[in-house]
Amino acid sequence: MDSPIRRLSHLTPLFIMSKSKKGAETAEVRKIRITLSSRDVKAVENVSSELIRNAKAEQLKVRGPRRMPTKVLRITTRKSPCGNGTNTWDKFEMRIHKRVIDLHSPSDIVRQITSISIEPGVEVEVSLI
Repeated sequence: MDSPIRRLSHLTPLFIMSKSKKGAETAEVRKIRITLSSRDVKAVENVSSELIRNAKAEQLKVRGPRRMPTKVLRITTRKSPCGNGTNTWDKFEMRIHKRVIDLHSPSDIVRQITSISIEPGVEVEVSLI
């Protein structure tokens, strides 16, 4: 039962709790950076728009998505394996698209936001800043 959709629940940051003067526990507001990267532009855009939609529904401060420059990896190779004949070349390229989203929120709310299902091929990195 392999599903093409993965969950981000294993990527959520740790809880950081602090005590206020009255002794009640409150979650500390943290700056969280979510980095999405993929070879498919539509997949990255869909995941980033869904993350932002969920964050705005929770009324969080959101910055992004910042579109980072596309990395283009190119390989040029000879078509002929033996080296004889006309010099003919194959050119291959892979484009990697990257989006960065910054959130200002308590850690427990980020767990709810990042529990969305993401499309296959999208790499997600969650870091505390």
